[in-house]
Amino acid sequence: MSDRNRSLCSFCPEVFPLGPHKASLTSPVRISRSSAMLTDFFWLCVKPNPVSELQVTDVGIAEATLSWHSDNSTVATHMLLEGFEDETNSSSQVLLNISGLEPGFQYQFSLFLPEPCQAQGDPNATQNRTAFEPNTLVYKCNLQKGARLAAEIPQNTRVNVFGLNSGTSYQVTVLSQAANETEGDPQKRIFKTNSSQVVNIQVEEVSDTEVKLAWENSDNSSSSYTYRIHVAADGHSFDQNSNNTYVAIRGLNSSTLYNFTVYPKRNQDPEGQPAFAQTYTAPHPVSDFRVQDFTTTSISLAWNSEASSFRILVQELTNHSLPRNETHQEKQLLVTGLTPGTPYCFEIFPQAPDGREGLSRKLVQTTEPSIVSDIEVVSVNTTAIHLKWQNRDNASLGYRYHLLVETDGSWVFNSTIGFLNETIGDLVPGTRYNVTIYPEVGNGTKGSPASKVVYTRPSPVSTINISSISTTEVTLSWQETDSASTGYTYLIILVEGGSVSPVSTSINQTLTVRNATITDLSPGTFYEVRIYSQVGEDALQGEPGHTSFCTGELFQTISFKFNLVPKQSTLTLRWPCPPGMNNGFSLTVHSGEWSQEISLPPCNSTDVTDDFNVTHLNYSTAYSISLTTLSCGKKSFPIQNVSQTSITDPPPPDGLPNIFPISHNSLKVKFGKFEASHGPITAYAVILTTDGSGNKSSADFLKYTYDDFKKGTSKTYVTYLMSMKEERAASALSDVLKYEVIVGNESTTDGYYNGKLEPLSSYRACIAGFTNITFDSLHLINGTESYVSFSLYSDAVSLPQNPAVICGAVFGCIFGALVIVAVGGFIFWRRKRKDAKNIYTKSKIIKVENFESYFKKQQADSNCGFAEEYEDLKLIGVNQPKFAAEIPENRGKNRYNNVLPYDISRVKLSIQTQVTDDYINANYMPGYYSKRDFIATQGPLPNTLKDFWRMVWEKNIYSIVMLTKCVEQGRTKCEEYWPSKQTQNYGDITVGIISEIILPEWTIRDFTVKNTSESHPLRQFHFTSWPDHGVPDTTDLLINFRYLVNDYMKQSPPESPVLVHCSAGVGRTGTFIAIDRLIHQMENENAVDVYGIVYDLRLHRPLMVQTEDQYVFLNQCVWDIIKSQKDSKADLIYQNTTAMTIYENLEPMTAFGKTNGYIA
Repeated sequence: MSDRNRSLCSFCPEVFPLGPHKASLTSPVRISRSSAMLTDFFWLCVKPNPVSELQVTDVGIAEATLSWHSDNSTVATHMLLEGFEDETNSSSQVLLNISGLEPGFQYQFSLFLPEPCQAQGDPNATQNRTAFEPNTLVYKCNLQKGARLAAEIPQNTRVNVFGLNSGTSYQVTVLSQAANETEGDPQKRIFKTNSSQVVNIQVEEVSDTEVKLAWENSDNSSSSYTYRIHVAADGHSFDQNSNNTYVAIRGLNSSTLYNFTVYPKRNQDPEGQPAFAQTYTAPHPVSDFRVQDFTTTSISLAWNSEASSFRILVQELTNHSLPRNETHQEKQLLVTGLTPGTPYCFEIFPQAPDGREGLSRKLVQTTEPSIVSDIEVVSVNTTAIHLKWQNRDNASLGYRYHLLVETDGSWVFNSTIGFLNETIGDLVPGTRYNVTIYPEVGNGTKGSPASKVVYTRPSPVSTINISSISTTEVTLSWQETDSASTGYTYLIILVEGGSVSPVSTSINQTLTVRNATITDLSPGTFYEVRIYSQVGEDALQGEPGHTSFCTGELFQTISFKFNLVPKQSTLTLRWPCPPGMNNGFSLTVHSGEWSQEISLPPCNSTDVTDDFNVTHLNYSTAYSISLTTLSCGKKSFPIQNVSQTSITDPPPPDGLPNIFPISHNSLKVKFGKFEASHGPITAYAVILTTDGSGNKSSADFLKYTYDDFKKGTSKTYVTYLMSMKEERAASALSDVLKYEVIVGNESTTDGYYNGKLEPLSSYRACIAGFTNITFDSLHLINGTESYVSFSLYSDAVSLPQNPAVICGAVFGCIFGALVIVAVGGFIFWRRKRKDAKNIYTKSKIIKVENFESYFKKQQADSNCGFAEEYEDLKLIGVNQPKFAAEIPENRGKNRYNNVLPYDISRVKLSIQTQVTDDYINANYMPGYYSKRDFIATQGPLPNTLKDFWRMVWEKNIYSIVMLTKCVEQGRTKCEEYWPSKQTQNYGDITVGIISEIILPEWTIRDFTVKNTSESHPLRQFHFTSWPDHGVPDTTDLLINFRYLVNDYMKQSPPESPVLVHCSAGVGRTGTFIAIDRLIHQMENENAVDVYGIVYDLRLHRPLMVQTEDQYVFLNQCVWDIIKSQKDSKADLIYQNTTAMTIYENLEPMTAFGKTNGYIA
């Protein structure tokens, strides 16, 4: 369009935007008009197209970016910026009104003018210019034209507007401008700048009256801002302004919750978005922080404060251990678990409800040191006391101790020391003192006091006077010089024997006066007197005063006993200690011209002296012994006794026996007496041997006989035994060769057969000499228990050939044969006849299945068969020696003169003082299992009770079977040897009864037997239904009784024999033992041997099974058992039916009926 055409547009009427149904012309149109006068053409100007894509971007607090697009018909644009004055956008103010903005460029405006900025004019005026004229409005609006936009958006326009108000609504209107400055329809946009905002608000510091806050502004250009801080708490509020992003708010109340709101504001902008913070002010520090009380392990604290809770920091100041933190709501606190005597720092922090702490307060307090312990008097004398004590506190090394000593209200010692001991001197003897000790820490903190009452020692008594002395009494008096002696007591000690005797007896008396009469002393005794002054509850003693004296008239010992030591030349003496004290004893031992005096130590009257052995004496020698008591330099009257030492093996002779042959089958032995220095020789034995080795015999060969020699059992045997009481086979020769013996003459001496010797054999002889000879159960010499020695073997001699063999061999042989046949036939006939009579000499074993016929046969004709058997047993064992029973000292120990124990099996007790002490009327009896299953004895006599109980103890007896009543038919059969109620002593043996159960047929008693410290139980089975010399009414009673005893025997030690007795210890006793053996034999062998068992019993004790009725009764018992066994078809017909009933007081059950006086 030409300039002319452009100028024509100025005359065109303005065309405003058309409505939706109107056309709009957007380019010049040529129009012709004619008139009468003139024909001409002109241009019609139309509006340019409106801008498009109007956008508001990058909106900030004070800036925004505006952009739009213009088409090619637009040469410039007109921008109008309005600001709304309120939230309703109802009124506005034009802030920018600028035209001539050329498309394709970027513009920038800064609105910092007090009035709206308007710029109008030719848009070309700014073309190709980088700045506007300084005096134009464009310059005043800080308009800056930037660089051309990118080529791909040539028609875009971008405007950056700065200096806007924050949080304000704006409207931008853009109109397109044509070259003729015709403007198109307006395009509008409304936008709102962002509000400024406070962020990251922080409570920097808090005290009880002040809070410091700090924050940030979301607008980086925050330097032009001011801030209003709104403070609110407890219903009241106020505002405080700040030009900075921090503030200190003062004048606040302590421990109060405050709300803080910070509003930003820039110039005339509305306030921006606030930030909020909340906090409590710190509490005021506590006041009157104090210690109310403290102990060794705790401190009580208290304080005043408006705070609701408190944190207390506890720090130990000595070892600087880790501190303790404790939180409490109360205004007082008891801190426990502390260490005694230790300083602690306590720091208290008041706390607001949110835990915020105020300023602290501190105090230091030391715990009380522990009270001292174990105050001890280490030593004390009359004027000084040395004390020590303990304190176990860890901090006690730094303690000091305040020590106070007081008596009668006056202080005699007051000092502070750093040690755990102290000596207090210059005190008064025998006086009471109160000692008080306070522990104290270095800073002056004292602990609780500990006290103790102590006394000084009294002074020794002085001037002890003895007014009078008698045999049992003494009167004493003394003086005392201490001022405190009115409170004294006096201890008097009289020591028998003083320091001379190793064992002394004291007599003690405590008095409150200074004189005393002591009674009940021992005559003839030396006494040391000690008198102690005592004071106080513990009777503190002073040094004693001393004196001594002797009572008159010395006691002598009552008696003394001897004990022989077997096979030793020693005497053992024992005597009771005499009353009173003694200095020892003088013992004199003499025999003939020899004597010896021995000094013995003193003894204590409460004990029996230990055994004293007098050694190196001669064997079998009588000694006179005298014993004198010594005391106070005096001697008692002596007591005397005579005893003989023991015997032992005789000394072996020096010479050999002489032997020489006297025929082809005999020889003569000549030998001299053995020396009797070790005891009288009681017997000699001639020992013969064909053994050429060895030159001396031994005790092992004493058991061999001629029969053993003939059987080849031994080459050595005893051929002759000579008792010195008879010396029946010897003739006096000389002192050197006293005795001679013919060996081989077929004699028999004490069971040893002197058989013929063998012709052409070589023999040697040896002599055995005995001072004591004992025999075993087979009546052979017991070499172990005998006292024996042996001579050397003689030289060997050989016997000649039989002369009959040499002379008339043929005739002699024929004639000899006839004679021998005749003689042999005669001897055979005699022996056959004799054997027919004694066919069952030692045994008659009957099988159980054959016993019925045997029993009926023997029972026929009024027990005729049993009577014959019993008659054959009458002489069994009667020739055995009974030397011990016949000694005069032992005769009074036998109840019956015709019932004496055989030596071979008698029970020997221990020797007490006399050799005969070993005797008691008792024998070991064989049972089924052992040769010593039983002991058979007589009923005890009054003088043998101690021996009886000694036998029970020494032979380890656990059960006694008593088969008699103590009194029968008005005669005493047995002494009641047991205690009925209380414990009773029988010599050294103590017996106590435990229980007693009485039944119709028997009584059971249990005892305890004790010797010194050892004891064992004992049960007595007392069968009360057996008449003397008779038999029980029925067999079942005795059989049941036997099973009762047998059951108890099984519980006893295996080496414990059963002690069985009646009155004489033979009839009823033998029957009971035989029944026990018979039952065992039937159970184990299915056979019985009544005859053989009685035969064996009579070899060990005379008259066992004393009557024919008792012998028949034994067979009747066997037959009843066998019959019952057949009926019940059981292995054992008798079970112990009573063993389980005797303790229930039930009568024993009878299993059989009675027929003709015996059990059928």
